[in-house]
Amino acid sequence: MAVRSGFVVAALVALALSPTGAIAQSAGPQGTWLTQAGDAKVRIKSCGNALCGSIVWLKTPIDPNTGKPQVDDKNGDPQLASRPIIGLQIFGDMRPVSQGKWSGHIYNADDGKTYESSISHTGPTSLRVEGCVGTLCGGETWTLTR
Repeated sequence: MAVRSGFVVAALVALALSPTGAIAQSAGPQGTWLTQAGDAKVRIKSCGNALCGSIVWLKTPIDPNTGKPQVDDKNGDPQLASRPIIGLQIFGDMRPVSQGKWSGHIYNADDGKTYESSISHTGPTSLRVEGCVGTLCGGETWTLTR
């Protein structure tokens, strides 16, 4: 029986080291997600023990008022208000709190403010993104694009 147990352990180790096993172990929200409104895509990746998310695409990348790329003009800090929206990191401190859920902060370029937030992997192609100000909370569902 010890030989059989050793075989099972060896098979499990081989599975964990195989590409398929590695994918199963790293299952999470890493990938590119389309916001619920369809106006932006956010790429989520691992950043050490946390998750980072950056805007990588905008439906309207050019500001119709200026004819130039969209910038973070709602930001109250004048030094940050001219940074491009594409490439903007909107979160970098999402840490796991339970199976399929991470919490941290999210920056909202629509109003230039940062909120307490959580993201929950609710299915293979859906991610629930929620933010709160005090006791008022809201959220939306993002869809995996690739």
